[in-house]
Amino acid sequence: MVNDANEKYLRKEYKKSVELYKQAFTKEQKSRADFYNAGCSAALTGDVPLALSWLNQAFDKGFVNIRHLKSDSDLNGLHKTQGWKTLVANMQAKVDQLEANVNKPLQAELLAIYDDDQKDRQNIDGLSKKYGYNSKEVDKLLKTTQYKDSGNQLKVKAILDKYGWVGEDEIGPQANNTLFLMIQHADLATQQTYLPMMRKAVADSKAEPSALALLEDRVALGEKRLQTYGSQICEDSTGTAYVLPLADPDNVDKRRAEVGLSPLADYVKYWGIKWDVDEYKKQLPAIEKRAGIK
Repeated sequence: MVNDANEKYLRKEYKKSVELYKQAFTKEQKSRADFYNAGCSAALTGDVPLALSWLNQAFDKGFVNIRHLKSDSDLNGLHKTQGWKTLVANMQAKVDQLEANVNKPLQAELLAIYDDDQKDRQNIDGLSKKYGYNSKEVDKLLKTTQYKDSGNQLKVKAILDKYGWVGEDEIGPQANNTLFLMIQHADLATQQTYLPMMRKAVADSKAEPSALALLEDRVALGEKRLQTYGSQICEDSTGTAYVLPLADPDNVDKRRAEVGLSPLADYVKYWGIKWDVDEYKKQLPAIEKRAGIK
């Protein structure tokens, strides 16, 4: 049920998502991400007490990305309340405690790269829904992001070559995530170069297995192999989304669960895909051919 609530939230059906979150939170295990998304939905419906309650529960469960919290436009309606000010103060105190020994200059450099990376990407989805993914508006923005990516990737590669894959305890969670984002957006050769480093980082608890899964899938498809986790989605000429070539579709959810990813049926709902494994297997040869996989 919580996955249905998350889907409604992503589709901007906030009142429906709030009702589903209420039901789910009485029955299911809740994560900090679920509580955070629920808080956003409640804020967007104008239910300030409920939004703050759920955001505080997200904080209690370990959500400390204060940078994201303060910049999230979904929460703008809370900013003048005392409850918001208390939440921000408590989270900042926790962040200061956790990051007492971080490399501040390196963290600041990576956070600046993250902001630059996300600035335009946040607008791509909206433009795509308004004009179509293959529109000139989206194409123009994609070219801008690609130009920025090239410069940011050079900076991140220099950091990785000097420091290795730096963990959250050394630079904080958001700066740590920036390393993954930059490599994920890089060309195939760069992804291939740093994939072994990220695998070691996961083994050393310096990167998330779920993030590595996405990179593994991108590299596999780039090398004309089948993806493992079904994380990579594409659209055909009509704008219909589909899962790119996937190995052993019957057991994909088992593999996804092992790295902390939700079931594929829940994941693909955002793109309007109804996952039917038997139908997908029938279509797979054509999908492989379209992707150039032999």
